[in-house]
Amino acid sequence: MMVKDIIAAFIFFTRLPLGRIRNVPADSFRRVVAYWPLTGLLTGGVMSAVYLSAVYLGFHAVIAVLLAFTGRLLLTGALHEDGLADFLDGFGGGRTREETLAIMKDSHTGSFGALGLALYVLLWTGSVLILVHRLKGDEYILFLTCDIWSKWCASQIVNMLPYARKEEESKIKSTYERMSPARFVAGLVSGMLPLAYMPVSGSASVLFLAGAAAPLIAMLFLVRYMKRRIRGYTGDCCGAVFLFCELSYLLTLNCLWTFS
Repeated sequence: MMVKDIIAAFIFFTRLPLGRIRNVPADSFRRVVAYWPLTGLLTGGVMSAVYLSAVYLGFHAVIAVLLAFTGRLLLTGALHEDGLADFLDGFGGGRTREETLAIMKDSHTGSFGALGLALYVLLWTGSVLILVHRLKGDEYILFLTCDIWSKWCASQIVNMLPYARKEEESKIKSTYERMSPARFVAGLVSGMLPLAYMPVSGSASVLFLAGAAAPLIAMLFLVRYMKRRIRGYTGDCCGAVFLFCELSYLLTLNCLWTFS
């Protein structure tokens, strides 16, 4: 069953055509969030490979970072960015719980979503660009760590909050299950892999480990905020929380490096 759940996670969180090769039961998609960090091994790995390939081919670091970001967008179909836009529109434009949920379900992107996405891309790109200059030769660990660890942190919202809508109102016509102890451990091990293997220098590895607290804090803050506003989470919230967690990690690493 775990193998089918893992395949379902890659089908759901990426655009890999695994669904054409292997059929998985619909029930497996209720447990995909537990294996979200595992998909980060692929998405973070793709960003690393694209960045290093672009640098090797002589592209400027700015172009290499943007190409790495684009590589993840293509691999995921901008799934998380779509969630962030809906989240910002809903929480920015909605005054009541009902208004917030209704706006988030609307497929159109409003001012909050558009401006928020633009600001997110600028902050993400700027933060990564500064950090890759400080990690000459080990840039790949940045893409892997931020992606995988932030996905594990974000995945915990399904354990801490109920689904905010009725099951039949969700986009996938189903809701995520809370993680069993075995699935929790599997996700945690996946999330900590890049932190456990840190080939950078001693001081840099300490900064990476210290910065890992930022996504956890961001997730807990967002959980409290969502509980107060909509008394739960939605699929869009999952994607938004991941990107907020990742951005908090990148910004914190920049701050730690500046004052270290």
